[in-house]
Amino acid sequence: MLINPNGNAEVTAAMAAQAQLVLDCKMPGPRCRVLGRTNQQAPPLLASPADMQLAAAGVLALGVQAEQEQACAIIVAAFSDPGMNELRGKVSIPVLGIGESAFAEAAKGGRHFGIVTITPDVALLASFTARATELGVGGQYCGAHVTQGDAHTLLANVEQLDRALAVAIAESIADGAQAIILGGGPLSAAAERLQSQFAVPLLNPVSAAARAVVQLGDGRLSKR
Repeated sequence: MLINPNGNAEVTAAMAAQAQLVLDCKMPGPRCRVLGRTNQQAPPLLASPADMQLAAAGVLALGVQAEQEQACAIIVAAFSDPGMNELRGKVSIPVLGIGESAFAEAAKGGRHFGIVTITPDVALLASFTARATELGVGGQYCGAHVTQGDAHTLLANVEQLDRALAVAIAESIADGAQAIILGGGPLSAAAERLQSQFAVPLLNPVSAAARAVVQLGDGRLSKR
């Protein structure tokens, strides 16, 4: 079950499709189906810590429901992983966050990594630094770069979004990033669109979480 903590059902469907592609490629045998759930109580874009707190309550409710529906794992599909830790204490199935998964993948092998995002909230950006430290990779984190332009406008125009992201990605590489996370569920597909323009890996957080599901192993997942 992929839970989108924000209220954008279109983004939920896109992220569920991205996760499904990973599972179809990485897991042989019977198909593991990804179902998407949207937190209808939250705004369509989570742009501040206050938004994240609002989203967490919906994630908890949807996560408990997912276990009742016999899901074998849960992906929390917002970059700050709202409600993830609390949900782990309420359900018996694995709970993975796209942010936590992307940080782990970006830092593999001691790589230095950066984050590119469209949300300029100062407290939210500071939370990325705190998260890197919490996960033990603070020394590898090169910082975040924010796109120019209104976030809502960029999300409504793929060409404008990709141009703005490309500029921020180049800035992150100049800072020494050897891998770059596209920080946000709605940005996940941009990693694939822009990868050919850059020599360093651009990481899709949704795909990173889906790969983490695969690493759980068929035996653990087949119990459900």
